[in-house]
Amino acid sequence: MEKRGIKYLHAHAVDNILVKVADPVFVGYCVQKNAECAAKVVDKASPQEAVGVICKVDGQYQVVEYSEITSKTAEKRNSDGKLTFSAGNICNHFFTTEFLRKIANKFESELKLHVAKKKIPYIDENGDRHRPDKSNGIKMEKFVFDVFPFADRFVIWEVKREEEFSPLKNSDSAEKENPTTCRNDIFALHRRYIQEAGGMVDTNGTPVICEISPMVSYAGEGLDRLVAQKKFKPPVILKTPQEENCVCTNGCINNV
Repeated sequence: MEKRGIKYLHAHAVDNILVKVADPVFVGYCVQKNAECAAKVVDKASPQEAVGVICKVDGQYQVVEYSEITSKTAEKRNSDGKLTFSAGNICNHFFTTEFLRKIANKFESELKLHVAKKKIPYIDENGDRHRPDKSNGIKMEKFVFDVFPFADRFVIWEVKREEEFSPLKNSDSAEKENPTTCRNDIFALHRRYIQEAGGMVDTNGTPVICEISPMVSYAGEGLDRLVAQKKFKPPVILKTPQEENCVCTNGCINNV
């Protein structure tokens, strides 16, 4: 990266369908603040939500994983009723190449190990394969955000959950964080983009297909000239002519 002249990096989890890849506002703010590294956070939905929290420990910023925080601490609240430890880490980070060089050269050996209890398939002495329904082993892990305590200049950026965080963790047999909830979250976000630009999407109060190609708009900008004062019937799919030069017969707008 140094040879290619790369100074800044945006790293994010692969399971978040709403991630703004290389968010220019976030990256620009970090550069303006001369931050070595930074993290986006969301306000925790509940004390038990399975996300780590960013907090200060002995004067240094770090992430305390949800599996490593006690229930008493997780449920602690301020006088206004808000969770004391509310900055949920969504694994969405900014780093400078110079900072990563410092970690690699000086601090990599100091990164701590985390214990993760896992359900590990195994073969018994008879050659039979088993898939345990309870944890039967441990895995030692290092996390990318364990570098935070080594930063001299660290920035936290809070974002709206409905705009930037919808993780895929489960199959559709689960109630949340599944393929259906992820699709509905991105449909809802893109529908809001159209509505904020002066358009209207007929939903009848139910989730509907509504997708905007990133070639048309990165985060809702520039849509007013395309959708203002227009009403769309789902499915709504906004694409450029180069992506697909067609108009759907069931009412969706494909060619913008």
